Amino acid sequence: MEALLYPDPLLDPSSPTRGALPAYWVGPRHLAGDDGRLYDAVADTLAGLGWTSLVIVRGRQEPNEAPGDRQVVRSTILHISPDTLRWAQWVLPDEPFHLGEPPIAWQISARGRPDSPLASWSAHFTTGIPGEVLSDFLLALDADDQPTTALMDPELVMDVVAEHGWLRDADQPDSAAMHPTFTSRLSFGEVPPLIQDRDPRALSVEAEEPGAMGWQAWAELGMGASYLWAASLSASVPHSLAAAFASSLSSTAPVLRQVLPMSTRDRLLRAPAS
Repeated sequence: MEALLYPDPLLDPSSPTRGALPAYWVGPRHLAGDDGRLYDAVADTLAGLGWTSLVIVRGRQEPNEAPGDRQVVRSTILHISPDTLRWAQWVLPDEPFHLGEPPIAWQISARGRPDSPLASWSAHFTTGIPGEVLSDFLLALDADDQPTTALMDPELVMDVVAEHGWLRDADQPDSAAMHPTFTSRLSFGEVPPLIQDRDPRALSVEAEEPGAMGWQAWAELGMGASYLWAASLSASVPHSLAAAFASSLSSTAPVLRQVLPMSTRDRLLRAPAS
């Protein structure tokens, strides 16, 4: 959907009356935030695809227990595809893991066979990333008959973002690109340690050895500034799925928002939704 965008008026992201807030089409989407509903946006997509959801609670927390004495508690919500080959887990509550500074909110994985006990690959997404990007990634994953087979060349990912106006890195034109405002970046390189993948280097690599290669993306308002959000796709994520993620992230189509991030609201263009 196309809409005429302009910088005013400002929205108040701290307003407690979300339902009373006006809705706006805003862009660019990579700075639009998650609208305060990252779980709902993705869960609605998964429900529409017929994925099953269940709550998993691990560990124990006693009433009035001192913080230093309590055991680790993680309550997560797991969504599983009908064929059980793919799943998405909301991992934010209780004891969050971090990717850079922001906490990881969604972990998405797939395996090649229903009887395989381990995921073939995993992708991690923090808070702040637009829910539309995750939904598009999941729609592509659900439609993929071979979710663990890399059928495409990594160049496909670079082609997609270049078509949307992103700039290839002069030093790494085949593996890195950025938004023209230099606020978001996508690159193919060594993934962070302990990102689950069938490539054994993901868990066994020594400090001095190069790790497995995968796609990463993040947004920051300046060199050395805190990440607004981050995403990491492990080494075995098919490039076709990475391209679906990159295409949605770099899309110039505006997204619907009621709540804007304080850090980027002055950089966003917006138009009333009605």
